Amino acid sequence: MGNFKINVSDAPIFILTGFPGMEAVEPWLSFPLLLLYAIAIVGNTLILLIVKEELSLHQPILILFIIKEEQSLHQPMYYFLSLLSVNDLGVSFSTLPTILATLCFPAPETAFDACLIQMFFIHFFSWTESGILLAMSFDRYVAICNPLHYSTVLSDTRVAHTGISIIIRSFCMVFPLPFLLKRLSFCKDNILTHSYCLHPDLIRLPCGDTTINSMYGLFIVISAFGGDSVLILVSYVLILHSVLAIASREERLKSLNTCVSHICAVLIFYVPMVSVSMVYRFGKHAPEYVHKVMSLVYLFVPPMLNPIIYSIKTKEIRRRLHKILKSKH
Repeated sequence: MGNFKINVSDAPIFILTGFPGMEAVEPWLSFPLLLLYAIAIVGNTLILLIVKEELSLHQPILILFIIKEEQSLHQPMYYFLSLLSVNDLGVSFSTLPTILATLCFPAPETAFDACLIQMFFIHFFSWTESGILLAMSFDRYVAICNPLHYSTVLSDTRVAHTGISIIIRSFCMVFPLPFLLKRLSFCKDNILTHSYCLHPDLIRLPCGDTTINSMYGLFIVISAFGGDSVLILVSYVLILHSVLAIASREERLKSLNTCVSHICAVLIFYVPMVSVSMVYRFGKHAPEYVHKVMSLVYLFVPPMLNPIIYSIKTKEIRRRLHKILKSKH
């Protein structure tokens, strides 16, 4: 147990970094970044309020456990969409403080425990989003390939259990990371590559052997992101096979159109994530700000675009949003 203790006096202080070579314009970058944060926070909050109002929810109860009064949004997709919006809000609020500190102050510092807490939540919300997208792909598969049993297969209870299972899985995967880092000694220059704390960034700083940390990090990445992406791909192969069996071209397009929002959500989550990995692996000689921009895209784009995509492609949400905007005038 002694290996997992760390004295407060010995606790390292990490220095956050912004955009090397762009220090003169870093304060000005805070304005577009704040705008992106505002779009993400307002957009996802509106999605939650719209779905709540559409479902006639009047009690402050977790949305997955509500007994619904209307039939228009009985589909589990909207419950998963609500969970996705909550998750995207979590991503935004997890990174906002340190990113603003990096842009507004020279060489901002963050304490060891604060850095571990931020790392925990960033990775927790990332793995949760992957699980939600997998659940939404299963929802689309059942809706298209087995529509007659849709309400039976995806009952309210099963949707609730699925949501809870996604959260528990993410928590169990991320929970060991801070403790695995606490057992290590930090004796190097504790300068982070980003303006927030990530596990791959932290494990390159300790003096001791980080093999366990690296192996565990690789294991959860492969088991979560790798497994989820493969299952999502399999679900769409089955959906495509089922859709191609439909004789009418109009019906085929109508069926595929119900998947467009989810496909876009999957792409804007996995493509930046894979791009960041590729840049770090094969773009080592690229300017450092390229790495930072790519990592910011990975954290900023999904929370910002998800509510926009679903607002455009979902008739009920679009109708309710139009009603809200109309009432403001």
